[in-house]
Amino acid sequence: MSWWGMQGLQGAAGRAATTEEKVRLIAESGFGGINGAIPSPEEEKRWKELLRGHGLAFSVNAYPRTLQDLSAFLERASAFGDIEYVNAQVMQPFVTGDEAKELLAGMNRLSEEAGIPVFFETHRGTITQDLIRTAEYARALPALPLTIDYSHYVVAGELHTVSDEAEALLQNLLPHAASIHMRISNGEQVQIDPGEEGEHPMVAHFARWWEGAMRGWLHAQRRRTAAFPVVAELGPPSYAITTDEAGGRKSEIGDRWTQSLYLKRLAEQVWEKASSDPI
Repeated sequence: MSWWGMQGLQGAAGRAATTEEKVRLIAESGFGGINGAIPSPEEEKRWKELLRGHGLAFSVNAYPRTLQDLSAFLERASAFGDIEYVNAQVMQPFVTGDEAKELLAGMNRLSEEAGIPVFFETHRGTITQDLIRTAEYARALPALPLTIDYSHYVVAGELHTVSDEAEALLQNLLPHAASIHMRISNGEQVQIDPGEEGEHPMVAHFARWWEGAMRGWLHAQRRRTAAFPVVAELGPPSYAITTDEAGGRKSEIGDRWTQSLYLKRLAEQVWEKASSDPI
């Protein structure tokens, strides 16, 4: 479960106000881990006790621009310990071509040397800014591990209908999937309510992409983690759509916690299908 996604929840889940209450809600709802940030030195002991006490895995997000940035972050991650993997948004959206490939290859080497898996998220405003360039990087770097979050490519490409050309590139990235961030876009907004039982027509597209990522990981010869991380990541406003966009951005049109629980159930269903079907 995304720790960012726990911020500003409405309804019954919003009553979980403290760190302890939120962690307990995540664990009692059946999530297996938290994706968040490296705690401050003052918070380290409390976070370790909470994670161990509830049996939760822990992964963190990083926002490096350079090799030096990532190296320093991995030192902090190593010092904290018990971090399953690092999800990296490489904050260089205007670096392209060979320079981008060299930077990603260098960051991948740092991950190997540190012994901490680093997965590069498909995200707007980063080095993986668009689908075309990321597909190029994946062709050039066969060992490039990705966190698949296709909501960014669906909204950036206005893929409310998925063309054959877009589908081919999306499929080409799936063998690189090392984790998934679950969020559904309709091609106009990056994050929408999928419906209580997944009635939105885009759900079927995302479910089959996620299934392809899972199946590829299950049949991969080499895995960076013992489990395949799937994170329900529904962000608060301004990711969440509100009725008061011009005002305080407080009144969300949907219940993100209910949506997160639906995404969890969907992930379990898709995983079961990917596990049982032959490749």
